[in-house]
Amino acid sequence: MQIRTTLRMLALVCAMMPPAVAAQSIASHGAVHGELRFEGRGSLGAFVGRTSQLRGALIGAPTMDEVRGWIESDAKTLVTGNGRRDRDMWKSLEVERFPTIRFDLDAVAPGAVDHDSVAVTLRGRFTIHGVVRESAVRGWIRAEAAGIRFHGYTPLRLTDFGIGGLSKAFGMLKMDPDVVVRMELMFDG
Repeated sequence: MQIRTTLRMLALVCAMMPPAVAAQSIASHGAVHGELRFEGRGSLGAFVGRTSQLRGALIGAPTMDEVRGWIESDAKTLVTGNGRRDRDMWKSLEVERFPTIRFDLDAVAPGAVDHDSVAVTLRGRFTIHGVVRESAVRGWIRAEAAGIRFHGYTPLRLTDFGIGGLSKAFGMLKMDPDVVVRMELMFDG
């Protein structure tokens, strides 16, 4: 197991080098598990919506900037722990009309290497509520015996995705349109 982890880290470090120097490629990875969540704030305080029902893949390439992939979840699997808020959220997301939340990875921009992790910026597109917007997700990747682990975050503005219904009870209850999306993912190797 340790040799496999070391080889994966070597592949990641090589992938950050110029193509003429890099001799290894990042392997493709299939199943994904983990959690996709958003942190929001409303009139009654902060809350978190989350789902662990994920699908996705990481598609290998000779260099990190050529790595592609995707992750998605059914919008109706997002829950906050409050049934009424969940129903309002699903209504605002129009989950029957726009059932999927998705992030498509277009490029990985590597940063600093810190022991067994590499700082990265994932450049891609979120599709939420039927609207596609480019986004940069900052975070860290680490090769482990079981696969590639990523954790990162990005701020999003819900109104940029055409999401309304952020005010209830004649404006007495409001949700801030700015949320932070966090991803804690493990792509099996």
